[in-house]
Parts: sequence; structure tokens; C-alpha cells
Amino acid sequence: MTGKRVKGKYRKYRIAGAGLVGAGLIAGSLAAAGAFAGESSDKAAVGHVDAAQTIMCPSVQGKLPEIPAQAQNEVTRNLQLLDKQLGEANDRLARSQGEGGPNFVRNAILGPLESKRTAALNRIETAIGRVATKPEGLEKFAPCSLSGEGGAGEAAGGTGEAGGAGATAAGTAPTVNCPDVAGKVPNDIPAAARDGVSRELTNLDREITEANDRLARSQGEGGPNFIPNAILNPLKNKRKSVIDRIEIDIRREGGTPPAGLEELAECQLSS
Repeated sequence: MTGKRVKGKYRKYRIAGAGLVGAGLIAGSLAAAGAFAGESSDKAAVGHVDAAQTIMCPSVQGKLPEIPAQAQNEVTRNLQLLDKQLGEANDRLARSQGEGGPNFVRNAILGPLESKRTAALNRIETAIGRVATKPEGLEKFAPCSLSGEGGAGEAAGGTGEAGGAGATAAGTAPTVNCPDVAGKVPNDIPAAARDGVSRELTNLDREITEANDRLARSQGEGGPNFIPNAILNPLKNKRKSVIDRIEIDIRREGGTPPAGLEELAECQLSS
């Protein structure tokens, strides 16, 4: 057999061998892809959560008594924490599509959320109980559920309860009416205090705007004490802090702040 014929025959074997190897690789890839697809499908089916579902928790703010001023900051902080916890749980729910088994959502999301809410509600009871009659039984608002399962009623990211006394029809949001502070500050305050005072007066305007925005967004939320507890009392505390800083700025530069500025901290709803 000549060298040329041997080379030609060898080339045929090489091509045939390559074809067999390629076919094997393709078949293996298809089988692996099929297995992976089946595994993904099974995984998605186990513990599947409807992408439209959210976690719903019972409203708390409308169930609270009138909150004493001494407890307002701590109560507000824990109410905000309840909102934060709910938002985080809904984020976790959205990211966990297809994870776990049938009890995944209960064990990994709803259970821990209930524990966190119980702790926050206990702190609210304790804060009020230090200066007034301690509310009891707030823990019953700790358990949450998925939308569509019934119960709960607190939408994702908010602590509002639809309807109830103190709710205002959509489109007729009240606004905050606060006493004028700028008009009570005399023109003859020390020049060195003017920038600081002007800055704090701007803060007062900003706080009123934020409170009005909150009123507009909270239509239908809470019970009879929602607006005092969630908006007016926190606004009063913020305004009092600003007014204190105005008085400090004036005194620091040798001036005498006008009397009675503290009385201008409290605001009302426009009629």
C-alpha cells in the first residue's frame, strides 16, 4: 500500500471518529439540557409563590390610644420599624421565587417577620406604659399572611387600615395649619444669627410640606388617632426642636429671642 493511499485511509477514519465523538457530545449535551430543564421545572414547582402576591399585616396605628408626648418618639420609631420590616419581607418574597419547599414562605419569611413585629409591638406597649396606661394585646397584630389568604389587610410598605374614623375621602385631603413663626422673629436680631435663623425657618417650611405630603398619601389610613399620632404629634416635636435652635442662635450672638415661640410648635388640620 502506498503512502498516499495510507494517508487517505487514515484521514477517512479520523473524520469518521470525529463525527462519532461530535455526535456523542451533542447527545450528551441534549440529555444534560433535558435533565437541567426538568430539574429547573421541578424546582420552580416546589414552593412556588405567585409573583403578584405580597405579605399583608394587620394595621396597628389605628388601634393605638392617644400617645403621650413623652412616648411619641419611641412609638413613631417602632411604627416606622414595622413598615421597614414589612418592606424587607416583601423584598425577600419577591427574590425567593421558586425557592424551598411547601413550608418555605412560612418558615423563612412569615415566621421571622411575626417575631420581629412582636418585639416592636412590645416596645410600643412599654413606651406608652412608662407614662400612661399601658395598652395590652398589641401582639395579636403580629402575624401576617400572603395576599389572597384572607386576614391581614395591611398593604406592602404601609401601616394603613382602609376606612375608619379620621379617614378622609380621596381627593379631599386636609392640610396642616401651623402658627407663623417667621412673623414673630424681630428684624433686629443680631446680624451673626440671621443665617442660622433663616435656615431654621426654611426647615419649618419644609416640615410643613412633608406633613402635607404625608396627609395626601395616607388617605383612608388608620383609625381616629392616626393623624394625631402619625402626623401632627411628630410635626409638633420637630417644630419644637427647630424653634429651640432659633432661640439658641439668637442668644448665642447676644440677642433676646421673642417670648412664647414654643407655643407656636403645635399645628392643626385646616378646616
